[in-house]
Amino acid sequence: HFFCPHSMLFCPPPHPRLQPTPLEELRELREQPIDPQAEQEIIDSIEEVYFSNDAFDMVQHELEKLPPELNLQELEEYRDKLKRQQAAVSKKVADLILEKQPAYVKELERVTALQTNLQLAAVICTNARRQLGVAKEGFTGASLGLLANQRRRHLLTGLLKSLRTIKTLQRTDVRLSEMLEEEDYPGAIQLCLECQKAASTFKHYSCISELNSKLQDTLEQIEEQLDVALSKTCKHFDVAHYTKVQLAYTLLGKTQTAMDQLHMHFTQAIHNTVFQVVLGYVELCAGNADTKFQKMQYKDLCTHITLDSYIPCLTDLCKALWEVMLSYHRTMQWHEEHDNMETSPAAAKSGDSVVDRSYVKKKLEHGLTRIWQDVQLKVKAYILGTDMSNFKYDDFIVVLDVISRLMQVGEEFCGSKSEVLQESIKWQSVNYFKHYHRARLEELRMFLENETWELCPVKSNFNIAQLHEFKFMGQCRSPSVSPSRQAASSTGLAQEELSLFQLYLLEGNPFEMHIEHKEEETEDVLASNGYESDELEKCVYQDYDNDSDSDVPEELKQDYVDEQTGDAPLKSVSRETIRSKKKSDYNLNKANAPILTNTTLNVIRLVGKYMQMMNILKPIAFDVIHCVSQLFDYYLYAVYTFFGRNDMYESSSLGLISSRLRTTLNRIQESLIEVNAGVHGAVEERKEKVPSPHLSQLVVLTNSGTLYGLAQRVVATESLVFLAEQFESLQSHLDTMMPAAKKPFLQQFYSQTVSTASELRKPIYWIVAARAIDYEQMLLLMAGVKWDIREIMSQHNVYVDVLLKEFEQFNKRLADVSRHVRIPLPVSNVLWEHCIRLANRTLVEGYANVKKCSNEGRALMQLDFQQFLMKLEKLTDLRPIPDKEFVETYIKAYYLTENDMEQFIKNHREYSMKQLANLVNVCLGSHINKKARQKLLAAIDDIDRPKR
Repeated sequence: HFFCPHSMLFCPPPHPRLQPTPLEELRELREQPIDPQAEQEIIDSIEEVYFSNDAFDMVQHELEKLPPELNLQELEEYRDKLKRQQAAVSKKVADLILEKQPAYVKELERVTALQTNLQLAAVICTNARRQLGVAKEGFTGASLGLLANQRRRHLLTGLLKSLRTIKTLQRTDVRLSEMLEEEDYPGAIQLCLECQKAASTFKHYSCISELNSKLQDTLEQIEEQLDVALSKTCKHFDVAHYTKVQLAYTLLGKTQTAMDQLHMHFTQAIHNTVFQVVLGYVELCAGNADTKFQKMQYKDLCTHITLDSYIPCLTDLCKALWEVMLSYHRTMQWHEEHDNMETSPAAAKSGDSVVDRSYVKKKLEHGLTRIWQDVQLKVKAYILGTDMSNFKYDDFIVVLDVISRLMQVGEEFCGSKSEVLQESIKWQSVNYFKHYHRARLEELRMFLENETWELCPVKSNFNIAQLHEFKFMGQCRSPSVSPSRQAASSTGLAQEELSLFQLYLLEGNPFEMHIEHKEEETEDVLASNGYESDELEKCVYQDYDNDSDSDVPEELKQDYVDEQTGDAPLKSVSRETIRSKKKSDYNLNKANAPILTNTTLNVIRLVGKYMQMMNILKPIAFDVIHCVSQLFDYYLYAVYTFFGRNDMYESSSLGLISSRLRTTLNRIQESLIEVNAGVHGAVEERKEKVPSPHLSQLVVLTNSGTLYGLAQRVVATESLVFLAEQFESLQSHLDTMMPAAKKPFLQQFYSQTVSTASELRKPIYWIVAARAIDYEQMLLLMAGVKWDIREIMSQHNVYVDVLLKEFEQFNKRLADVSRHVRIPLPVSNVLWEHCIRLANRTLVEGYANVKKCSNEGRALMQLDFQQFLMKLEKLTDLRPIPDKEFVETYIKAYYLTENDMEQFIKNHREYSMKQLANLVNVCLGSHINKKARQKLLAAIDDIDRPKR
């Protein structure tokens, strides 16, 4: 550290050969005589920086100190100064080294001695170690080592066994995964429990303690998977799958827990199923709408179903719910079968199994009603989510069909009467039906106002059962059968005895049937033309006009065959029949073809539709039957107002309208007919009523050539009678559907209204009869006859011939009309009866106008009347002749005594006061005194004559 580097800066190193050795150099330096004080001053004059550290760059330092302008002399002086300083430092160092040299030599000797001792110690240690090695090899390795190895071997053998078990335990993890993939849950649980038992033996190994916790996790994982497997049985029940799941729960000792979980899954399955079905349809119909349907409540989602997708969605909904209920049904079956199997080892092992079985049974039975309630509520929300009042009828019937079938499922599932479903569908039905019936009544009015009362050509064997609308009455297995299935036919009994759950246990779905039912509909009721056989029609007229066998074609001498169907008609028409009936039943070729119009057919179809709805939906049966009665009421009222209303009834004493018919017509007018359509009355009341219909302008009833529209009158009246007959045939069917409390309404409707249909014939055909024959002309002719003659006449009066000619003309015109429309026997009888009664009453009126009359005149009256009767009987088959006694009794009354006349007046109230007065004045006037006559006339005045 005392080495001064000054000398290195400026003094070049001496030549190696000339360079002295260090000791010599030191000595030289020491020998140089320098004043110690001066030497110390030189050393002190050295800058402090030269003593700082070894990294100091002295050359750089000195160069930096040089002034900008160099001076050689100054430089040399400065260099000499540095040299002096270096020389002083070197000398000082040399002195110090020389002072310490003896101590250094002494220490070096001690180190050499220590090295020698160490080498000796190393030799001793080597010898000791060699001797210890010999001892170890000879004693420890041969005896103690042998014992140690033996002990180690024994431990390792035990360890190996444990390791093999551990290896097997660890491999079970893979096997468990495989078993779970194979869905062998009982096997997996069995294996897991065995592993846990084994693992508890080796729990002292850290790896095993980890394995034990892993096995516990695996067991929990198996339980989770088992729960998922259990949930799968809610939609598609599989016996093998369910058996495995139940066995697995039994092994876990969680049978009751499984049952609780199962019911929770069923509830969830119902919710998820209906939500997914409805969501699918809503999203499908919504297209690319941004609405977040996924997040909607199910109830709100149901309101987004479109009318087009309503029925497919409802069907799919019921199909999906059926799958869930069928799975539950099959689950119950499985448990019943396994309860009966006493051989089950799992059940026999513990007393708890009896408790478990009892719990499971109760839980399942309780679950039936709960699940059905869930189903009902879901379907109710769907039903009430849409306003069905604008549905097409067929679509609405399909909805009712599906719900009816669902209610049948409910009854078989848990004996439920499905009050929730019934209430919701009843609400919709009443709403729909009011809307529908109102529209149908308006439609019926339009039909009636456009009806020209032409014949609708149907086949002779036409029956309402052939119409689509009445097919349901013969289909016991159709979905429209109500749950009670009261009217099962003998053909359908075998199938009906099987419940839906038995019929569709393994495949199929009860909600697929109505589609097939719809496709099967075919209807063929119309004839190819208005007549079923033109040849037949011709021959009837020939036979009628000529009464000749030669004019009847040969084929008519046998029974004719329906040309459309090839079947013989219900009532075959033979030649004898034609001959025997020719004068009364016109146009016999159509004896079997019902007389009805398009409007009649429309009403019948409507009745069928209404009955379909009623058959499916018993709760609104009364509402429907009430509406059915309104259809008939309106038709009857229309026929009456078009063809039968006449003010002259009251003046005639013929009793044309019975009190029952009048009551019915008044009732219809008050309850159904809207009197002033323009007046704004109560809205609700006006909704229930229909304006009175108006006859089409195309129908002319004033033309004498057509017998005052007789063809139209026959079609209208007989179509009403036909309609009444159809109603009669349906009475028993309607009666079974009516609630007991409402049955009197139905009975009254039939007894007061339906049965009065044929009574309309009298007033309607009376109008024709009153105009068809000129009764006024006859009265004028009779007024010109002299009755106070004095001799018996052998020739009748001209007025009789004129009257008979009128009847012949009437007969001919009837035949003309019958070429277009068949005139049934009851109609021709009513017409003839009216004409004859009017003629007879005209005769009596004519006789009552006589001022003077002799006994010979009375005989002439009888002669005239007998001539009239004789010729009339050839024209008509009507027997007896109506009102024959009315005329004969009046003529014979001229011969009565005073006392007999008084009794006659009391007993014969059918004669008018004028007619009775004439008997008193003309007959008895010459035989009795004035007082007696006045007494008899007073008796006539006193009699209160009710019009019959």
